[in-house]
Amino acid sequence: MKEILIVIGVLAVAMLLLSVRVLIKKNGRFSSQHISENKRMKQDGIHCATSQDREVRRRNKNRIKTKDL
Repeated sequence: MKEILIVIGVLAVAMLLLSVRVLIKKNGRFSSQHISENKRMKQDGIHCATSQDREVRRRNKNRIKTKDL
């Protein structure tokens, strides 16, 4: 039982520390963790893997058209 209370305490402290910015800052919010919304990644032309795959498949002249299958 003692271990469970320690784990709950550690998790509570971790959640508090993670949310300090949101709690203290007026209109605070967590920043997006999605790759396509990162300013530095946009500057370098990096997108998420799904978006990059979709772009490459559109540009491929030898692609298999799924409508014909």
